[in-house]
Amino acid sequence: MRPDNGQTSADLGRRRVLTALAAAGAWCAGSGGSATGWARGALERLPGKWPLIRLTHRPPNYETPLEHLRSAITPNEAFFVRYHHAVIPEVDAASFRLEVGGAGVTTPLALGLEQLRSEFKTVAVTAVCQCSGNRRGLFRPRVAGLQWEHGAMGCAEWRGVRLADVLERAGLKASAVEVLFDAADAPPLEGTPDFIKSLPRTKALHPDTLLAFEMNGQPLPRLNGFPLRLVVPGWTATYWIKHLTRIEALETPDKGFWMASAYRMPRAAFPLVERFPTQESGERAPVTEIAVNSLVTESASGGGRAPCALRGIAWDAGHGLERVEVSLDGGRRWDAAQFGPDLGRYAFRTWEFTGPSLPPGRHEAWVRAANRIGQVQVPEAIPNPSGYQHNAWQRVVLEVSA
Repeated sequence: MRPDNGQTSADLGRRRVLTALAAAGAWCAGSGGSATGWARGALERLPGKWPLIRLTHRPPNYETPLEHLRSAITPNEAFFVRYHHAVIPEVDAASFRLEVGGAGVTTPLALGLEQLRSEFKTVAVTAVCQCSGNRRGLFRPRVAGLQWEHGAMGCAEWRGVRLADVLERAGLKASAVEVLFDAADAPPLEGTPDFIKSLPRTKALHPDTLLAFEMNGQPLPRLNGFPLRLVVPGWTATYWIKHLTRIEALETPDKGFWMASAYRMPRAAFPLVERFPTQESGERAPVTEIAVNSLVTESASGGGRAPCALRGIAWDAGHGLERVEVSLDGGRRWDAAQFGPDLGRYAFRTWEFTGPSLPPGRHEAWVRAANRIGQVQVPEAIPNPSGYQHNAWQRVVLEVSA
């Protein structure tokens, strides 16, 4: 039999598989897809956004330009956009309901937005939201997936209610091992896996894990999850489900595509502190916490009597930043940068460095960050098939004129 559109069943099945892989960021130019469809594009303005760097239009994937990462807080209008599915939901705040249920609770709930605001304690946390594949485009050799550079991340103050408080009202059972999250968005084709994620019980109950309805003092922008999203400080954005509509407490591990197959990496290569034991299998483990990292956002080469200068941001999973260091001589000597204000353990921390005046010629500044538990940026990105957790030293060229 042939479907009405003239495709064979085999053709339609292949299309569904390719759509799922594309949604997972598993395609790249040269793998049979369109080079123009997956190449980095020009600046483009989306509704409610300043011009962002387009990677793909459908689904919308747009990167924050470097100029908007120079401060610890990223404006809502400049915040990156990441979707796996092309259809972005329109959700009416007045009729919105969050369903809380599953075998792991005793009292299922249906909560409106105003109920969340009025019946639970409102709290705020400032935290980095970073795509697991941030900087994937910097891997050499090239790896498959969206070719993000530095801007698949941002930092905001998120305001909402604690997930733990909602689960407590629902009567979370001791038998619950994971908590699952689903959203109002949907896959474009039948057979494409819906984007559903879960958290381990301990992370779901962490006091900093929020159901957020505000971002930087404003209602969530539509393209960043309106009216409600999950905020998981310290963990990569794959868990930060947007347009959240359903929470389900599970007594067995989730086996859906986005947990059992996607967003996984070689366990031995990454010494993570916060793991996801119920989702680990063999040598493969889920991506969880954000790696310690830094970024140079401005530089001045100096020359003559003028000093060289660098400014940037640093961040980690919330263990606490200890230092940012700069080397101007190929790593033989490292000098400390000065930190700016501390907005919280999960936030970007600004820093600046002033070095000596440099002689004419081409120089490289190497930058690395370290945190309080001994994690340090690595000299080269750790190879992995999906291009996750790129946290290599940044090397910035300083050209000094004669």
